[in-house]
Amino acid sequence: MASTIVARNYAEILYTLATRHGGDTTVDQYGDAINDVAALLEREPRVREFLETPRVDVDAKKRVIESAFGGRVPDLFLRFLLIVVEKRRQAALRKIAEQYHDIVDEARNRVRAEIRLAREADVDLREDIVSSIEGRLGKTVLPSFEVDPSLIGGVVIRAGGQILDGSVRRRAAGLRQRLLKARLPAATTAETSY
Repeated sequence: MASTIVARNYAEILYTLATRHGGDTTVDQYGDAINDVAALLEREPRVREFLETPRVDVDAKKRVIESAFGGRVPDLFLRFLLIVVEKRRQAALRKIAEQYHDIVDEARNRVRAEIRLAREADVDLREDIVSSIEGRLGKTVLPSFEVDPSLIGGVVIRAGGQILDGSVRRRAAGLRQRLLKARLPAATTAETSY
């Protein structure tokens, strides 16, 4: 929880820097840059270990960051990274990236949706699903579709902290529960005699 709050604070600072120093274009550039940093840390465990270990002094870490990202990312973004390292918050960089994108999505009134289907959907079905989610949430939807054969049929949508489960598996489980809880009327003598 505390790490999420720290990451959110740094992400808000980064977003404020981007909006003050260039607007939407800079917001997108910083988003790409923080994605690159997070992807590097995810993909290269040795880089992550180097940045997160307390055995390497802060100045050495800053030099490596300057040589790795200097000229590849906006200067103000690079200074932000150096401050994150100076404050010893580099372990939060991946969470900062997540929080940054959440802030951008909130500001642009959009939501990311993970949509799982039993089979590949055609373009029309995809558009219908996205339109339905947008109508329900009142936000622009950035969808990612995934095929999950274990669903049997239907769709499971995770968007904006909500899970909308319209899968056949969930419906069947609900029906089973209702049938198990149902009280059957007592049989009359006429019904039991043959």
